[in-house]
Amino acid sequence: MYRGRLGRDLSLWVEKGLLEEETAKTLLAEYDTRPASFSLGRVLMGLAAVLLGAALLLLVASNWEYIPRLVRVGLMLALIWAVHIGAALLLMRGALATAGGLLIVGTLSFGGAISLIGQMYHLSGDEQTVMYLWFAVATVSAILFRSAAVTVVAGFLSWASFAVYLENFDTRWVGSGPYAPLVMAAVVIGLVRFTGADRARHLAYLLVVGWLAWLYVLTDEISVAIAFAVLGMVAFLLTALPVRPISTLVRSAGAAPAFYSFLVAIMGLFLLHTEMDEGGRMVVIGLLTLAAAVVGIVLHGRDNGAVRYLAYGAFAAEMLYLASVTVGTILGTSSLFLFSGLVVAAVAWVVIRLERRFAAGPATVEAGEERA
Repeated sequence: MYRGRLGRDLSLWVEKGLLEEETAKTLLAEYDTRPASFSLGRVLMGLAAVLLGAALLLLVASNWEYIPRLVRVGLMLALIWAVHIGAALLLMRGALATAGGLLIVGTLSFGGAISLIGQMYHLSGDEQTVMYLWFAVATVSAILFRSAAVTVVAGFLSWASFAVYLENFDTRWVGSGPYAPLVMAAVVIGLVRFTGADRARHLAYLLVVGWLAWLYVLTDEISVAIAFAVLGMVAFLLTALPVRPISTLVRSAGAAPAFYSFLVAIMGLFLLHTEMDEGGRMVVIGLLTLAAAVVGIVLHGRDNGAVRYLAYGAFAAEMLYLASVTVGTILGTSSLFLFSGLVVAAVAWVVIRLERRFAAGPATVEAGEERA
């Protein structure tokens, strides 16, 4: 998709005389030499590795009663060593997809080995400790082999660990366990930067968003919702500041920081709606939500499609909600739409003027000022 758009842009620039034809061909050829961001073969190899790992875990769960204990442990250890040595050899030969598949099998095998030893020798411990250990081993493996595939597995293991905690304790804060998802999310983001598994960063961000939602359910305090709205919006505004090192970190992380911080802010405003669903406070929250949506469009709407569509959705949902609760008075509803329309029109006029000024460039602006 991007290659097609790039080819059309290069052709257009050649037609306008902005670029030499040979330069355009060189640029397109350079792009074609880059490794594809999506490979069906790698995806299928990853799925095959997951299926083999699942089969192994199910085999472990069956307890292998007819196989002696030492043989079972020996087989598991041999499998773990074999797949990791095989992955190392394949990486030296450049077979990245197959090596990634073997590393996935090795990571899943380690989890199976922990379960098997616990079953056989009735070792004390709980599922949560097993998940922490499993995640730690996946992290070490991802670092040693610089594996994007294992980084993805570590991301899913962080979710599985949080799921185990919820299954055991539901909405209770027990010890330091609730902090673990935040630590794991930070580790996964670090692995993403180290291994280049860019898409895996969404697993970390979504884990944090899910943890925040659980925190609100745990506390059921309006102050938590306010904190989500305020801190989320502050973080979103920071992503738009052209100040180093914030701008450098934001650019290196792509569109994710702006989108997820904006998502937390919108989530906080939504929760405030559930707490303040009548009277003047409802109108204030509604206007704040509309303002937040407009700010999102102004700051990141042009370059960040995810923020743009989230802001559009929040704006439309808020308008429909306010219209539904004020539908009893046609005058009130029409006044609301009139006021919102005037505000959005004013913002649109300012944005259009700014975009024209930016598009004109510094030279054009200086020339205009000299003529004035």
